[in-house]
Parts: sequence; structure tokens; C-alpha cells
Amino acid sequence: MRLHLPLALATFTLLAGCAATPPHPATAPAAAAAAATSATANDNLNAVVWAQTAIEHDLIYIQTFRNAQSRLLTALHDPQWDALAKEDRTMPIAGLPPAVVLDIDETVLDNSPYQARLVKSGGQYDEASWAAWCKEERARAMPGALAFTRYAAEHGIAVIYLSNRAQDLDTATLANLRKLGFPVSGPEAFLGLGTVLPGCEQVGTEKGCRRQLVSRKYRVLMQFGDQLGDFVDVVANTEAGRKQAIAGYMDWVGTRWFVLPNPTYGSWEPALFNNDWSAPPAQRRQQKLGALRYY
Repeated sequence: MRLHLPLALATFTLLAGCAATPPHPATAPAAAAAAATSATANDNLNAVVWAQTAIEHDLIYIQTFRNAQSRLLTALHDPQWDALAKEDRTMPIAGLPPAVVLDIDETVLDNSPYQARLVKSGGQYDEASWAAWCKEERARAMPGALAFTRYAAEHGIAVIYLSNRAQDLDTATLANLRKLGFPVSGPEAFLGLGTVLPGCEQVGTEKGCRRQLVSRKYRVLMQFGDQLGDFVDVVANTEAGRKQAIAGYMDWVGTRWFVLPNPTYGSWEPALFNNDWSAPPAQRRQQKLGALRYY
């Protein structure tokens, strides 16, 4: 974390350093506290506190879901309308019932308290602490998500939650959604990581197989997510590869695909350090600094 001192304060500090007056006794504890704060600084602080406190964050979500809702019935009544990428559409859409597909984390549920705990403790994500958080069933609804999903359900549109939460977190996840009032048709509404589609090879956490599973049962009107992988599989998770993955679908953004902001985590981050999480944190940070543009 860099501190930017005002010019006047910097000048005063310089002159004070040239004087013979000994430092005030109170400056020693203050300096120690500043050093301790610097030592435990977390690069994710601004992102997490923005997600939790900035009204702009909430307005983006409300704006996105309102925009989607205003277009939903038009999509419903257009029999040719489908929001699945061509590689995910395995069955003709004719005669299939309509659905909307939503990611869960940072799309309909707010997990910023988990991220805040990591910032406070200086810890990093791990599956055990993440599962424990999910089982608390305390995540709140993202602004606008509840109204949109209820509107969809009221118009006979299935609401499918396609998430990279592990499949064995289905009970806790569906309980959390139900507590908040989200429409949940049953266990089949949650397609978590580990859901198997015979004949389709799951690659890492990619969602393509699960989207193909949805395509066998539904005509998908819209998709929602905070990660590129919520819409299409990314073959090469590099800056260029990510742009290539979305190149053929730019016209769908804001009409069939609705993208939400997540500066706290995601596949965009490892794309900056060759997807090598085994590299030391300092090395990963240096590579991210190298990605900055100064023009």
C-alpha cells in the first residue's frame, strides 16, 4: 500500500528531519503501528470493501437485472431465441421449455463476508474454509437478483443455478437460496461442480458439460455470471485467449448474456501469471504489476 503525502506535509517532514529537536515520544508507537499495518496489507482490501460498501456496486447489479427483466418476455415469445453457445447447444430448441441459467457466487449470492475474513486474517482461499462458509447459509442476495428470478418463475421460466460450488454443498446452497426467497424447483435446480454428463469430459472447473446437460432439457433465454466461464469454456486462459473466447458473442452481451463485476477473485487473475498458483505470492504480484498499463 502506497501512502501519498500532501506536498505541505512532505515539506514539513523534511524540515523537521533537519532540525535538532528530538522526536516526540508518541511517534514511536505510531510508527510501529504503521509498520504493522503495512506488513499485513492485503491487495484485495479495496476490492472487497468496494463490493461491501460502494453504492455503485449495488446499482450495477440492479441495473443489470432490471435490463434483463425488461427483455425477458420478448425472449420468451421468440421461439428462435437461445442463449447457449453453439458448442453447448446439443439438442434442437423446438418444443423445449424455457429457462434462465445463473451462476451463484457473486451473481445471486454475496460471499464478500468470506473474502473479508481472508483480508482480516491474511489467509487465502481453501476448500475447507470455503465449504464451512457455505454451510453457514448466511450469504445475502445480490441486489436485483431476487426480483428477477421471481419474475422469471412467475412467467413459467425455469430457474437453473449452475455453480462451481461442489455438488455435495447442494443441501446448504439450496437452503440458503430458499431462506432468501429465491425460486428453487428442487435438487435438479442446482448443477454444482461434480455433476456428471455421460459422454462429456469435464475439464477442470469448466461448465460446458453442465450447460450441455441443460441444453437437453431447456431452451435457455438468458445466462448470468461474474466469470467468462459462466458463459463459454475458455480454451486458453490468457488475456488473448479470453478475448478470443468471447469474440463471436459480443452482440449477446446485454441481451442474452449478462455479466456482473467481481474484482475480488476469478479466472482473470491467474491469466496474468500463467495460471501458476504454485508460484510464490511475491512473484505472482510482480507479474500482475507488470500487466499494468501507464498510458
